[in-house]
Amino acid sequence: MLLNLVAKESKMIKTDILIIGAGPTGLFTVFEAGLLKLKCHLIDALPQAGGQCSEIYPKKPIYDIPGFPEILAGDLTRNLLEQGKQFEPGFTLGERAETIQKQNDGTFIVTTNKGTKHHAPVVAIAGGLGSFEPRKPQLNDLQKYEDNGVAYFIKNPEIYKNKKVAIAGGGDSALDWAIFLTNIASQVTLIHRRHEFRGALDSVEKVQELKTQGKINLITPAEVVGLKGKQSLEGIIIEKNNETSLLQVDNFLPLFGLSPKLGPIANWGLDIEKNAIKVDNTLDYQTNIPGVFAIGDVNTYPGKLKLILCGFHEATLMCQAAYKIINPGKKYVLKYTTVSGVDGFDGTRKQAPKAVVKAIE
Repeated sequence: MLLNLVAKESKMIKTDILIIGAGPTGLFTVFEAGLLKLKCHLIDALPQAGGQCSEIYPKKPIYDIPGFPEILAGDLTRNLLEQGKQFEPGFTLGERAETIQKQNDGTFIVTTNKGTKHHAPVVAIAGGLGSFEPRKPQLNDLQKYEDNGVAYFIKNPEIYKNKKVAIAGGGDSALDWAIFLTNIASQVTLIHRRHEFRGALDSVEKVQELKTQGKINLITPAEVVGLKGKQSLEGIIIEKNNETSLLQVDNFLPLFGLSPKLGPIANWGLDIEKNAIKVDNTLDYQTNIPGVFAIGDVNTYPGKLKLILCGFHEATLMCQAAYKIINPGKKYVLKYTTVSGVDGFDGTRKQAPKAVVKAIE
């Protein structure tokens, strides 16, 4: 799919809503804003849209997207791009949002690390976890085996076909990949230092079921304390009940999550708590800077859940507030996307509405 990439020119890029981050939440914002006849432009440091779904685990199945019992992360990205394409968003990819300057009229100029300037009355920060590094285990010679049997992300699960794979971790990523790889790898071992897992209950139950069926070798409580192999990984040393044993494996995947960093956004004068941006969740997810919003995993508020569908909800309410900022004094009627008869619709069902909001002067 061809994206509307920004030309490398010195001119100012103007838009209604400037979105920092082109992950799922940022991409869905394009659609919700489009229904309100608001234009969006997205900035992302990655060279392609999709955020973690494209960069880290495009082949990872996601189970909590409404209407999709299961969808691969890469497919979700493609669907979101297709959904928003009708509203013709702009993209500045491969550049990091570096500075923000508030203008006298209340609008903002955001400049990237490559000097590209963007001008908008509303800024929506949808940076997910920000820039991130994998949390690595403290093991001797770990770097020696990186890309030689040890990996922290799974981009293409087919490389583990008929391989002996060991996964360490107790969160959703470790559980989901252990389940998924049982249909690909010849042997899957899941190691966790506790009996209890942090992941979704349904995933925990599925792992226990696969253990009973002999499809997953579950070792708890235990920990990987060493790696073996001459040039590439040949085995891991596991410590359980103060005793060590060698397990022969082809691949070791320590899936301990990511260590997020906000990057330059941390210097924008925003209220930050534990590396996340504080927002007002009682209304519209606005930050302490009027006109600047934070949606998705990048924000925090009482009861926050870091789920994609929560980011979708936050994006929807944010766009309603953005409309009022961009169109002061205008009232509007929000209709369902299945309703026609607005702005030229003749009452028959169409493939996709160009807009479902009617402004009342």
